[in-house]
Amino acid sequence: MGLELRQQLKLTQQLVMTPQLQQAIKLLQLSRLELLDMVQQELLENPMLEEKAEEELVERPAEEQAAPTKEEIYADEAIEQELAKNAEWESYLGEFSSTAKQAQVREYESPEEGLSFEARLSSKPSLGSHLDWQLRLSNASPLEVVIGEQVIGNLDGLGYLRSSAEELVLQLENQSQPVHVTPAEVEAVILRMQRFDPLGVAARDPRECLLVQMDAYNMTDPILVSLVSEHLEDLEKRRYKPLARKFKISMEELKEYLDLIQTLDPMPGSSFAGSEPQYVSPDVFVYEYDGEFVIVLNEEGLPRLQVSPYYVESVKTRNSKDKDYMQDKLRSAVWLMKSLYQRQRTLYKVMESIVRFQKEFFRQGVTSLRPLILKDVADDIEMHESTISRITTSKYVSTPYGVFELKFFFNSALGLDDGSQVGSESVKARIKGYISSENPRRPLSDEKIADMLKQELQINIARRTVAKYRGVLGILSSSKRKHVF
Repeated sequence: MGLELRQQLKLTQQLVMTPQLQQAIKLLQLSRLELLDMVQQELLENPMLEEKAEEELVERPAEEQAAPTKEEIYADEAIEQELAKNAEWESYLGEFSSTAKQAQVREYESPEEGLSFEARLSSKPSLGSHLDWQLRLSNASPLEVVIGEQVIGNLDGLGYLRSSAEELVLQLENQSQPVHVTPAEVEAVILRMQRFDPLGVAARDPRECLLVQMDAYNMTDPILVSLVSEHLEDLEKRRYKPLARKFKISMEELKEYLDLIQTLDPMPGSSFAGSEPQYVSPDVFVYEYDGEFVIVLNEEGLPRLQVSPYYVESVKTRNSKDKDYMQDKLRSAVWLMKSLYQRQRTLYKVMESIVRFQKEFFRQGVTSLRPLILKDVADDIEMHESTISRITTSKYVSTPYGVFELKFFFNSALGLDDGSQVGSESVKARIKGYISSENPRRPLSDEKIADMLKQELQINIARRTVAKYRGVLGILSSSKRKHVF
């Protein structure tokens, strides 16, 4: 059998993920703040991109705002037209890059106005730094400072010590510079640090934490000490009547003891562990005007991009190597502008479809939310489900009833007696409403809530489904919501 070379024609179809297509897909799933960062990065790296000046931002139809076509990139005539649309480079420099004008502005600038916003902020101290500061201000010896630093390193976010004295001894001995101490020396440092601020920090469990605070506040009542040292589990599970019988006190007297215990802090490090709130900037605003809903995209802070006429003109005068580089950057700039336009257009169409499906929500609130899946919106605007999933990721809309993530509008369905369906988010809102208006001394059970949904709204829902939704909402069970006093 001989080997030979042959030429053969073969027609196949395949999907090729070009870098430009990957960038367009990536833009769809970026949040608004991430998009702003990405655009600013492109402005720094691509010399062909620049931000359009304010006086050049005139209202034009959407068709005219589309990015240049492929032919405009390579044809010299098209480049000349692009230059004609923009201000001349000399006037641009004279208007925006005048060092004399900038110097004149700085003369009237107060020192405080010159500071950046970040320079006016101070970071919140961590629990570790707060304790280390107190440790070094105390009269601790150098050895005790080393032990104290090891203790601080073993604290969790709530301020509890998660290592025993013996484990701390082993950690100190296994350091690059071993420190030899005894468990008694470590325990002495722990007891001293438990009196630091916040009081009760470095305790091993809630019982020890509360007892340290009670000792510092001189709470020496034997019943109070016994409740904390021996019966914390009973208090947690609300076994009040057996406790009242054991200590031969009335329920009113027991309530006074409970009020005293509640003045203590079982999580001393929580004030330092709390993260800063994350503020959401909506991508879309939906308003009701004259009976109709108006959709407005939030483009505040998003630069209006254009191709730099100066660099486009310079392409003609450069050698072939520089010209290839500049043309590559020009193609990248044009593709970015097209991708941004397509992203905003897709976001608008998806929000428009959601408003059509969820019109009752925008008029009456969460209790009127309909069942909706990605395929419904994809079929409505003739796009793929994956595109809808990407464009609704990390995007938020401001509505008359608050700010919601776009994913919020997609929810599963529950059946009604008449054969119709209701959205699961609507049912969750009903459950939350029932519980918020219940009698605290007689809280509603999951089975009772299921019966109420069945009788009032004809919703077929099982008790375990109510329990699952209640857990998602972060609501405790009826036994733990019950108020005895």
